Amino acid sequence: MQDEQIRSTVLATLASIAPEADLRRIRPDQLLRPQVDLDSMDWLNVIAGLSERLSVEIPEADYGRLTTLDSIVAYLAYRKTRQPGEPSATAAKDAGGLAHTQHTVKGTRVTVRPIRPDDLPLEADFVRHLSMETRYQRFMLTIREISQTDLHYLTEVDQVRHVALVATVDRDGRQVLIGAVRYIVDSAGTGCEFAVAIDDAWHGSGLAGILMHALMDVARSRGLRTMEGFVLTTNSSMLKFARRLGFTQEHDPGDRETVRVLRSL
Repeated sequence: MQDEQIRSTVLATLASIAPEADLRRIRPDQLLRPQVDLDSMDWLNVIAGLSERLSVEIPEADYGRLTTLDSIVAYLAYRKTRQPGEPSATAAKDAGGLAHTQHTVKGTRVTVRPIRPDDLPLEADFVRHLSMETRYQRFMLTIREISQTDLHYLTEVDQVRHVALVATVDRDGRQVLIGAVRYIVDSAGTGCEFAVAIDDAWHGSGLAGILMHALMDVARSRGLRTMEGFVLTTNSSMLKFARRLGFTQEHDPGDRETVRVLRSL
């Protein structure tokens, strides 16, 4: 289901619960409940209505993620990619306690799992095949290859202070990496900084949302309170994506080339 279809369903559900509200004036990146004047019972009815209309389960633990219209749409799109009857994210885990999950994206089976040291060749191929623009937006580099030292840094992570997840597909019997997301815990141990990169052919597919929600789930489950990132001011698509996930934006007066995006977990 496309995001716009989900957005229309969310708005129709809101209209059924709060018919007096002018939904045309909703700001999609701002807190939703104050804009529509929903009390606690109304909000529970909205969640129940969305669950019924979209045939998705919305666990109570996830209610805190449904803050803005954009974040609700992104969350529901993520839930809709889950295969019917597939195990929950806690069912299949590696030795480090991180989940392996299966999703269908663009009609293709995609595995999201923790990165491993033996993924170094996959990571190298992934970076090599990124467009110059995507490579610069992610690594601030225009070179086609990154050093072996950097590749080891990206793949040999402890999955505690440096957590990294990858999305892979099977192509002619071999795994191909099509996306990666990671965070590094700050010195205070209460927040983290994230980074995400998606193969150009998978831009706009919803894969970035799947990876970011999985990463935020890990950070939240480990007690981290905030997540932040730094985005080039020219990367309008990433800034829009961050807003949809509920990140606020702050311009750094000392660095006009980047924008700090931040959200509470």
